[in-house]
Amino acid sequence: MATYEITISGEQLHGLFQEDRGLAELVEAALNQVLRAEAAEQLKAEPYQRTGERVGYRNGTRERPLTTRVGSITLEVPQFREGKLETDLFKRYQRSEQALLGAFMEMVVNGVSNRKVKRITRELCGTEFSKSTVSDLVKELDPTVRQWNERSLGQEPYPFVIADAIVIKVRIGGRVRAQSALIATGVNSAGMREVLGLRLANSESEDSWSEFFSWLKARGLSGVDLVVSDNHGGLVNAVAAQFQGASWQRCQTHFTKNILDACPKALQGPLHARLRLLFEAPDMNTARGLLEGSPRTSRPGLGARWTGWNKGLRMRRRQWPFLSACARGFAPATAPSGSTKRSEGESGSSAYSPILTRPCG
Repeated sequence: MATYEITISGEQLHGLFQEDRGLAELVEAALNQVLRAEAAEQLKAEPYQRTGERVGYRNGTRERPLTTRVGSITLEVPQFREGKLETDLFKRYQRSEQALLGAFMEMVVNGVSNRKVKRITRELCGTEFSKSTVSDLVKELDPTVRQWNERSLGQEPYPFVIADAIVIKVRIGGRVRAQSALIATGVNSAGMREVLGLRLANSESEDSWSEFFSWLKARGLSGVDLVVSDNHGGLVNAVAAQFQGASWQRCQTHFTKNILDACPKALQGPLHARLRLLFEAPDMNTARGLLEGSPRTSRPGLGARWTGWNKGLRMRRRQWPFLSACARGFAPATAPSGSTKRSEGESGSSAYSPILTRPCG
C-alpha cells in the first residue's frame, strides 16, 4: 500500500470549521496532492527534475469534476505526453460515488419523491440531480427487484397468507394510467412475515387474482391453511378456487372501515374504540358480552376497563343497536373453517362474530 504525505494549509484547516465547503475543499486539495504524487511515482521524476530514471514527461493537467458525499470537487488530473496516468484513485472514487447514488436510490425506495431527492442533493452536496436522473438511477434496481420477485417459495410452507391490493399510477406508453398492485404476504411456521410477491393488473377481478395466486403456486407456495383479505367478491372467489381446503377470514382493518363508512361521522371515533375492544377480546363469550354492553369474562381488569371507558365517553346506548346492525350487514356470508356459529335463540341474526377477522397490516 502506497504512503503519501499530504500538506494542509492553516487556511484550509480553519475553513473546515468556518465554511460550508470547508470539508469539500480539504478533500479536493488532498486528492490533488495524491494525483501529483502518483504521477511522480509513475514517471520516476518530480516536475522539472533531471534524472536518468525518468520514463516520460508531463503535459499539463485536465479538470475532472466529481460529485461526492461532501460536495462537488474538481480534480486536476496530470496528463502525459505519452500514455496516461494509471491510478487506483478513480476506481476507488467510482465506488464512493456509487455509494452516493445508492443512497439516492434507497431514499426513493423508502418513499422519498424524486423532487425531494433533488432538493436534498442541492443542500447536502451543493449540486442538483434532476428527477429524470434519479429515475434513471432507480431503473438500475429493476434486475434486483425482478430477481427477488421471481425467487423460489418452495423452501418452507406458508400456513398464513394475507392478500391485498392498492391502486397506483403507472406510466404506460407515455400515458399515466391507474392499475392495481396485487400483493401477497406470507407468515411461515416460525411466525416470520415475508412479502411473497407483487404484480400489476388492470383490475381486481377474479381472473386477475386467480392468475396472481397461480403464479405464486408455480413459484412453490404451499401449505396454505388460512387466507386473510377484504370481502372483495373476485378475491374471495379466487381464494376458494386456488386454495381449496384453506380457510378464509375477513381482514379486520377492512371490516372496521366498512362499519365506520356506514356510521354517522359524529359516532365514528367512539365506535372505532369499541370495535378495538371487541377485536381484542380473549374469547367469543367476552366479545358477545361487550357487544351487549356487559362483559362476561374472568380476564382481570377487562370489565373495569370497559366500564370506565363507558363513563369517560358517556356513550349513548343507541349506538349498540347500530353496531349490531352493521355487524349483521357486513358479516361474512360463508363460515370460515374453525369458526363458531351462534346458537339458535341468541340475540342478533349475524351467523358469525366479527371477532373471527384478522388484520391485514
